Amino acid sequence: MTGAGTRFDLLVRGGLVVDGTGRPARPADVGVSGGRLTVLPPGSSSGPGSGSSPGSAADAAEVLDARGRVVSPGFVDVHTHSDGVALLGPAGDGDRPGNGSGDGSGRELVRASVLQGVTTEICGNCGSSLFPALQERLAAMRAETRITFGGDVGAYADFAGFAAAHAGVPRANHLASLVGHGTLRAGVLGPVDRPARPAELRAMCALLDASLTQGAAGLSTGLIYTPGSYAGTAEVVALAEVAARHGKPYVTHLRDEMSRVEEALEEAVEISRRSGAALHVSHHKTAGRYAWGRTERTLPRLAELRAGGMDVTCDVYPYTAGSTALAAMLPPWANDGGLRALTARLGDPAQRDRMRRAIAEGVPGWENTVGNGGWDRISVACAPRHPRAEGATIADLAAAAGADPLDVAADLLVAEDGEVTIISHSMIEEDVRRVLAAPYAMIGSDGVPKPGGRPHPRWAGTFPRVLGRYVRELGLFGLEEAVHKMTGMAAARFGLTGRGVIRDGAHADLVVFDPAAVADRATFTEPLLPPTGVDAVVVGGAVVVRDGEETGARPGRVLAL
Repeated sequence: MTGAGTRFDLLVRGGLVVDGTGRPARPADVGVSGGRLTVLPPGSSSGPGSGSSPGSAADAAEVLDARGRVVSPGFVDVHTHSDGVALLGPAGDGDRPGNGSGDGSGRELVRASVLQGVTTEICGNCGSSLFPALQERLAAMRAETRITFGGDVGAYADFAGFAAAHAGVPRANHLASLVGHGTLRAGVLGPVDRPARPAELRAMCALLDASLTQGAAGLSTGLIYTPGSYAGTAEVVALAEVAARHGKPYVTHLRDEMSRVEEALEEAVEISRRSGAALHVSHHKTAGRYAWGRTERTLPRLAELRAGGMDVTCDVYPYTAGSTALAAMLPPWANDGGLRALTARLGDPAQRDRMRRAIAEGVPGWENTVGNGGWDRISVACAPRHPRAEGATIADLAAAAGADPLDVAADLLVAEDGEVTIISHSMIEEDVRRVLAAPYAMIGSDGVPKPGGRPHPRWAGTFPRVLGRYVRELGLFGLEEAVHKMTGMAAARFGLTGRGVIRDGAHADLVVFDPAAVADRATFTEPLLPPTGVDAVVVGGAVVVRDGEETGARPGRVLAL
């Protein structure tokens, strides 16, 4: 128990504590010592407005005045693609200087997450991580990792190598990583469209086992992306069995989130049941005009599974647009063999015609984003050598050039060596709200912080948007539930022991925000504008954001789970 004269490293005084468990908010002071929390009765700390004289109660070397503010656990972003951004340079510098207004490069990329209150990011999602790979294939994976992560960050043999690389780069918040199935496949088989041979599957399982033993957070798949899409269900079951032995989840970008979303969800359920792994569905959505409204069926199915005892959860971002690679708009066979093979096909008029037909007619088992929506819903987010294309739709670029949209997309991919990111406006608000409100849905930005261009505003705005738009303005759910989705629920799902809650002895990761003012400002035009109303962020007991600005403290680290 804390007694008179107790001195902390930091005191957060006078706030309304929302502790991350879903319990009602309560007034309390929060002390930090040695990177751990102590919850104090309100007014027990000394300082202006506390009602105590210095030395008569707990005081601290540093005090944050949280009067009129909410004090919550640090937000856990359960779905990011931030694996390599900090490795691109001291501030994540890209080819074009950052200006703070959202050009997608420089310092803004690195700081955007923590400025919205995120104290832990979970990367390695959608089957794509920076590890592991057999030693002989590391060099061959460099080109693919550059395209995926937006810079020459290399690839690593295992989680330990990944963690060691990040240990040399100071960061403001913590990072945990899943193991990507697509990376496993590329590292053992290469980017080829065929089943894994028994020895290759054993090698993938061994690599996965080693990285999970070293502290990776679980297994992820991106079954719409090559080379993960080349794998059958049985291959994924075998890998998920390894995750299950470690007590870590199977996290999946479903094989289809559009017209076949229900079938794809059942495949994920089958993988979970056969393997014994807990199931987490990434960025659950029903996208494309043929799937709008299907959350009225997928969400009751998830609720039914949970009622029957299945450990299944999902995450969601609060936007009706997604973001991915332009190459993912092409049929899977177009990417068979990797970047060089794709580029060769794009240069062949006959192959382009074949791609055009595939988009128009569909391919069995392929999530056909353009066929489900149209090129007018696909805008260019990042094309480093063609900045004037950024922000325009492929349809608009085609109309301006008097060309076919597929040819415009193909030419852009060839000119950019495959490194083009897009934004897909493919969802409707009603579906987003239904998923957000689901009691087992947590929050993930799905942020893709690549240097340059106009990244999706979710990387800078997700968590304040939930608190401002969906809690305060729309009343979709209460503040305590929202914070639980962002903290305690997320930490429990991914094994972040001692995080995501405010209680005695918990890790000192905190956010102080104004519930009446918190809001996102990031837009598709200015996607890295920081939010309003996030006053302070504490990571590991150190104040990394004060009055909405970074302090320069860098206590973050890679978490081994």
